[in-house]
Amino acid sequence: MRDLPRPATHALNGARSRSKTPMWRVRWHAAAIVALLGANAPAQALTAPEPGPALAQAAKAASTAGSTRRPGNSTLDAQTFYQLLVAELELRNGEPAIAHQVLLDAARRTRDEALFKRSIDIAIENRAAEQALAGLKAWRLSLPKSHNAAAMQAQVLMALGQVQDALEPMRATIELAPVADRPGVIEALSGLVMRGEQAAAAAAVLDKAVEPWKEGSLTRNAALLAAARGWLAAGETRRPLDLAQQVQQVDPGSDGAALIGLELFGKDPRAEALAETYNRAPKASAPIRLIYARRLTAAQRYREALAVTTDLVTYQPDHAPAWLMRGALQIELAEMEAARTSLTRYLDLKETGKPVAKADGDGDEQANDSDEAAEAHAAADDQERNQAILMLSQVSEQLKDYEGAQRWLERLSGTGDASGVILRRASLLARTGKLDEGRALIRTLPERNAEDRRAKVMGETQLLRDARQWQAAYELLTRANQAQPDDPDLLYEQALLAEKLLRHDEMERLLRRVIEVKPDQQHAYNALGYSLADRGLRLEEARALIQKALELAPGDPFIGDSLGWVEFRLGRREEALRILQGVYQQRPDVEIGAHLGEVLWSLGRQDEALQIWRAGQQRDASNDVLAETLTRLKVRL
Repeated sequence: MRDLPRPATHALNGARSRSKTPMWRVRWHAAAIVALLGANAPAQALTAPEPGPALAQAAKAASTAGSTRRPGNSTLDAQTFYQLLVAELELRNGEPAIAHQVLLDAARRTRDEALFKRSIDIAIENRAAEQALAGLKAWRLSLPKSHNAAAMQAQVLMALGQVQDALEPMRATIELAPVADRPGVIEALSGLVMRGEQAAAAAAVLDKAVEPWKEGSLTRNAALLAAARGWLAAGETRRPLDLAQQVQQVDPGSDGAALIGLELFGKDPRAEALAETYNRAPKASAPIRLIYARRLTAAQRYREALAVTTDLVTYQPDHAPAWLMRGALQIELAEMEAARTSLTRYLDLKETGKPVAKADGDGDEQANDSDEAAEAHAAADDQERNQAILMLSQVSEQLKDYEGAQRWLERLSGTGDASGVILRRASLLARTGKLDEGRALIRTLPERNAEDRRAKVMGETQLLRDARQWQAAYELLTRANQAQPDDPDLLYEQALLAEKLLRHDEMERLLRRVIEVKPDQQHAYNALGYSLADRGLRLEEARALIQKALELAPGDPFIGDSLGWVEFRLGRREEALRILQGVYQQRPDVEIGAHLGEVLWSLGRQDEALQIWRAGQQRDASNDVLAETLTRLKVRL
């Protein structure tokens, strides 16, 4: 019986790529307007392209709603000054409606955009939708060429769900923008489409608003992408992909088209085609290529993800996040020496790299934001560095370089990642014959919640599994399940240990309980189906269980291995071969290779079988499944 997959973390979980936020990832403040005005439509945190300069100015409107700062007053006449003073006093006295009206009167008289904006800010802050809309109408009547007025009116109308009324101000927002700024203005409009009952109607209005700009060479791609993002926010798949494909036909390196493909990755083959085409484009950006690699990784297509990161570091050898992800993938694929090289390169780049410059600000508020961003950036850097060091310790441990593994851990002293360091140190103690000390070390970890307790039990269980102390591990999990009943992860782990102890009835009981507690736990269906197939029992039921697991986790190579194995047990050797060759190419795991080799052996293709088995033996000479297969078939490598 093989060691079935367990729902636990591994190196890839920490191998995220952090980079500067792409220009399209700015938040529109429409969601804030919804909250302030109490509209029924739920707000949505959408990603949108960076607005052009004029639209960016309008997009700050709601963010200053609570400010007590007055508009610039260098040219104020006495009446305007008096009105500003009255408005401020009324606002402080809890009369925002009066303050709004006083400022609006001043704005009409002076035709001052700052006063219009301030009056509308007050209405938004106090959820006075009618006042806000009336103020916006007055602003546009007084200043019909104001881009800011049109932009803010479009935002408020969309946020309030008055989507049909937003068509004219949306078009005006584009028409009134400087020609050079129009692409950015158009793309940013997609941020006005919010998820909810009216999302489809809002997307249709946006599509109609940008229609005239789908033909011009300067604005074509921006208009297509804005419409695509609008339909994406409305939950569509076909239309966003159709529009993104039109963009990519003209510009294979379009970031926007690729991001739509990545957003819909796994839902339609065309989405992956968009990402792959972008990945081959000469101007493809490293952060987006890393998103593509992460999508492939999430689908357990590690070889393909590794190829993406390998290409990336070939053309951009100083891109540290790509080296980090590459190293994590190589650990997952048991390429330990290569992983050591990649992770060491990552650390070299981080330790010799220049500090990230702070963004320029135009005031104390921006300076504070910049400081906070810099602190967050530094914290993310530290987290990634610690993860790389932990992975390097793991690599050294796997290569039986225990002193090297310990040296890596010493570099983590005082970093705050105490649990990760303790678990690695415990593993090192166990591997050097100090199992009891390792278990005792894990028990020193704090238990702040159920998750902490589970992590401690799982960590100690892993030490016992590695030491092949199945009975002790089983007893530990029995106690844990008594203390924390119906925890699906603990039940699953205990079931696998029951299998190791040949307690098959107990294994089946526990796995069926996991399925009752968590019906979408694909590992439980797979483990039960594989166990039945491996023992030649109830093969059709086994196949049904494994197919259910695949429905829950399409593309999982280990579940695919189980399906191939049950097909072999059912006598469908050609079908088994097809399945196992596919999953082995996706994930050249030793146990998958053991099964593939046996199918090849049964088909008289002994040379191919021997080649696969030898490769597996080089990776893991102590693998139980491979050893059992070779013994049963009386094969000596």
